[in-house]
Amino acid sequence: MFNLILIASLISLIDAAAIISRSQSYPLSQRDVLGPQTTLTVANKVIAPDGFERSATLVGGVFPGPLIAAQKGDDFAIEVANQLTDTSMFTTTSVHWHGLYQNGTSYADGTSSVTQCPIAQNSSFLHSFSTQNQAGTFWYHSHYSVQYCDGLRGPLVIYDPQDPQAYMYDVDDASTVITLADWYHTEATVLRYVIGNVASSTLVNGLGRYAGGPMSDLAVISVKQGKRYRMRLISMSCDPNFQFSIDGHNMTVIEADGQATEPLVVDQLQIFAGQRYSVVLVADQSVDNYWVRNLPNTANASFEGGTNSAILRYVGAPQAEPTTVNATSTNPLQETNLHALINPGAPGIPGYGNADINLNLQVSVDNASNFLINNVTFTPPTVPVLLQILSGTQDPSQLMPNESVIILEANKVVELTLSTTGPGGPHPIHLHGHSFDVVQSAGNSTFNYANPVRRDVVSAGSLGQQMVIRWVTDNSGPWFLHCHIDWHLEAGFAVVLAENPTETTSNMNQVPAAWDQLCPAFNALTPSQLGGGGLNAYETAANISTNLYPPPPSK
Repeated sequence: MFNLILIASLISLIDAAAIISRSQSYPLSQRDVLGPQTTLTVANKVIAPDGFERSATLVGGVFPGPLIAAQKGDDFAIEVANQLTDTSMFTTTSVHWHGLYQNGTSYADGTSSVTQCPIAQNSSFLHSFSTQNQAGTFWYHSHYSVQYCDGLRGPLVIYDPQDPQAYMYDVDDASTVITLADWYHTEATVLRYVIGNVASSTLVNGLGRYAGGPMSDLAVISVKQGKRYRMRLISMSCDPNFQFSIDGHNMTVIEADGQATEPLVVDQLQIFAGQRYSVVLVADQSVDNYWVRNLPNTANASFEGGTNSAILRYVGAPQAEPTTVNATSTNPLQETNLHALINPGAPGIPGYGNADINLNLQVSVDNASNFLINNVTFTPPTVPVLLQILSGTQDPSQLMPNESVIILEANKVVELTLSTTGPGGPHPIHLHGHSFDVVQSAGNSTFNYANPVRRDVVSAGSLGQQMVIRWVTDNSGPWFLHCHIDWHLEAGFAVVLAENPTETTSNMNQVPAAWDQLCPAFNALTPSQLGGGGLNAYETAANISTNLYPPPPSK
């Protein structure tokens, strides 16, 4: 009898988030979770997350990749092992730890052509770095060409045992990490040539459906009535932004891109590629199934047939698809209503143009649909910018790519204005090595220097709009500033901001000998060893569309 009581007690202690629909491919709470010292094996595998089978580039054979979970203050040692074999896609790789500052370890940032050469087949590289006082919701993804669109993307969370907002929620674990992604049935190595390509489907926690496809499994997020959940939303999108909502429920935003915010109640939020939000969801509705909606900004997107959707299921509800109705949003997230919780206020003297360094970047598009920043298209250099700096090149006129490297002095307040004069927006802009204060949001005429949101990806808006951000140059190294729509980055939407290059060597930890070997190994590869499909990929693209980019050089 005692044993029966003990078993019953243990069952009652299992959190509701671990109880999920049998229709789901894997329980969210049983998702692979890795620690900060681990190995990511990058390999190819055939998967069908929306019912359509295709070979993909994956970490650990799953999409999204395994959650990397750490505690605030942990040291990271992550080995990326390249076991890629499918030459229709790229067979070299690099992995970027999105949102982590890499102060003193810019060689571990994982950005091909900026901070390292890619990792060759059957090779590996150990990324060792600390994250100082950072905590929050981050992610990792390939930073080699458009490779992450083929699947190399996964969540990374640094938990804070002293989280000042912990009183607002009961559950915050692997089951409450919610990944949002676009998915393509054709290899990115083909689609990179197609101007204006569109995703085949939207995946929530790695599951979804495509228009006209089978009624494949949808992700089920299970909650227990009365509990409060910290849902960590991560947009791993290659292109579209999403309008995210949950029928019948409000959400309280408490974090944007690894930065705590003052609590803000919304009923819908727009999340751009690379952005993250933590929202508190209170399971205060009747026991039932509710649609989770994640609508991309693509033509003709809908929720028909369960596309662009997942299921919020209360414990005790039937294992059935929801019948809830999509209500019109009355309280959507406005970025200007978000305010930093900790040490609010943009650095420097308030007022537009009052920073130490005032940069103006104008984005345009040429006749070939390449993107230009101040009339220059970013072309990846053959020698990574960091290697150029460590080799003694610090003159802006000598750093390659010419006119795409901007030198910034140390310990200065930078105010960057980015305006869009061409099509293709809204553009999510990401800065490596920093978070920044958004003193003017795109589409808004007002400035806020007192308590703006602080984050690392911001929308620059669309034609005729601008955004203005501020940060302090306290992290020596070359940091990529780019559009996080991967197709736009591939088409040249980027610059490198080289902070205090004369001090990069002295401010950096010892560069690993293995880092020095990445470029010789990569440069020795033949075009066929790089993968990417070669001419076949371009010919396949030509069968899809006549609106094509020209084929790039082989390397």
